[in-house]
Amino acid sequence: MRFKSPRVDGFQVFAVTGTNTVSFAITSTDAAKRGLLGFAIERAEAGGPRRRVPGFKVFRSVVPRPDENTRVSTWDHPVQSFVWDDFTGKPASAYEYRFHPLRGTPRALDRGARAVAVKVRTEELYSGGEHDVFFNRGVASSQAYARQFGNKKPDQLPRRKAQRALQWLTRDLDDAVLRFIGSARREDALLCCFYEFHYDPVLEALKAAIDAKVDVRIIVDAKVNERTDKEGTFHPSFPRESNREAIGKHGIPAANVIERDANPTNIQHNKFMVLLKGKRRTPSEVWTGSTNLSLGGFSGQTNVGHWVRNGTVARAFKAYWDLVARNPGSAKPDDRAEARRKKDAYRRAVEHLVAAPTTIAAIPRGVTPVFSPRRGQDVLKLYVDLADSAKSAACVTLAFGVNKLFREKLLDNTDESHIVYLLLEKEDKPNTRSTQPFVAINARHNVYKAWGSYIADPVYQWVRETNAKRLEFNRHVSYIHSKFLLMDPLSSDPIVVTGSANFSAASTNDNDENMLIIRGNRRVADIYFTEFNRLFNHYYFRAVQENRRRQTRATAATTANLFLDETGTAWIRKYAPGNLRAKRLAVYAAAQGFSRG
Repeated sequence: MRFKSPRVDGFQVFAVTGTNTVSFAITSTDAAKRGLLGFAIERAEAGGPRRRVPGFKVFRSVVPRPDENTRVSTWDHPVQSFVWDDFTGKPASAYEYRFHPLRGTPRALDRGARAVAVKVRTEELYSGGEHDVFFNRGVASSQAYARQFGNKKPDQLPRRKAQRALQWLTRDLDDAVLRFIGSARREDALLCCFYEFHYDPVLEALKAAIDAKVDVRIIVDAKVNERTDKEGTFHPSFPRESNREAIGKHGIPAANVIERDANPTNIQHNKFMVLLKGKRRTPSEVWTGSTNLSLGGFSGQTNVGHWVRNGTVARAFKAYWDLVARNPGSAKPDDRAEARRKKDAYRRAVEHLVAAPTTIAAIPRGVTPVFSPRRGQDVLKLYVDLADSAKSAACVTLAFGVNKLFREKLLDNTDESHIVYLLLEKEDKPNTRSTQPFVAINARHNVYKAWGSYIADPVYQWVRETNAKRLEFNRHVSYIHSKFLLMDPLSSDPIVVTGSANFSAASTNDNDENMLIIRGNRRVADIYFTEFNRLFNHYYFRAVQENRRRQTRATAATTANLFLDETGTAWIRKYAPGNLRAKRLAVYAAAQGFSRG
């Protein structure tokens, strides 16, 4: 939801709410900025007292040597930003925020200016409407995890604390998928299709559903891809062996499982379930998103689950499930020509299920499912066009790097084009093993990138962090695993793309994948946008710190950046036209649909 405050002495606050996150932007006149040292912030839940929001940065003249035990309030050490986020909201809750402009000096703050108040309400977690969206925390590499759980793996903690750690990491994602499964009744059916299938709570829930006479049928990836590496170490087929072991462990009958082993050089990368209701098995609801059924999928890397209550969409997913259940494609004994023929026949069959749009204008309002594999790159080019053709902003998560089509299309953008945010698993840099020249896209093209990273060395008052790989949650993707794209998320016509595919040629042409294109749904766009803000801001700071640490030793200048500006001018200059901060603020200025809060 979107809210705005009245104008007060040259200031106005805009707020966008998701389920747990609220993103704010503050516009101000030049006169209002004079002598401004920042904003003290108070928050009150409906019917409750106003509480001062904690601060993080401090004035050096007041706290010259902050450490990991330093705790301050924005009342004394204000937020020096016109764009701010609260990541601690609760779903379906009403709040009033008060932004107090502070002037004066750090030791004699002038709090006499009128506060700017805005009332907001967060989105419901379980709305019962067409869409509900669930994000895990996705930030094992964080100060919060380090301070609460000592950077320890959950199995190294006492039982109750381990449970709290896992719940903190998964947030509401695991509860949501269990609710989806639990909504199936005796006469219903659940059609499941998963790449990784070894997350104990979900397998327990599916076994319970089978025992309760729900018709559960499960497609799992069972490709034979075992290998012995150069060092002589044997690697069993993945995820085939992990999936088989988990299925046996939980006593899921073989009759309920379909092993997908055709197209052995590609992967069955789907992550969805279809709920069929009643004796007639009417397709009714879909669970999809980026989340593998693994401990790392829920507790480590970033992931999203998306619950859709739409019969038309459910029918399309059922038709796709029926096709995949036949295990189409090539087999190992096939020669090259036969394999090519079978794969092409499979791609054509997928394409006939649903007509996928190939231009932005052709995307209808509502929900459009897109399935893979398919011929050509029209769908991938559509995703690229969505990022390249936005009017104000595009946001993309990329777990496996920047596809060549994205790079080529964004190269002709300038620093005056719409802003594009890329959230990456790894830094976008030259690959020493590639023979292709590396072409950088960056701020010159109005592209800003953050990537998975963590605070490896204590600095300022921040403590050393861990990451999902060190916690042994994930082997391959430790940080960014979600796959979604937002075009003009704060407009009146936002477009959200979400699902299992990695915005790559392989995910379009070769792998079994499912995506949703959602047009015109502001609730969905607001939830994805605020969560993208949370993740991008979290990792952008760490990526910058990682670069500084790598490129140079700490200097007086870099250390000073960790403290608040005491002049009331330096931090304001960071919002000069052309700077990233000013561009972020402009995204809100171009937004639509704000109501008076």
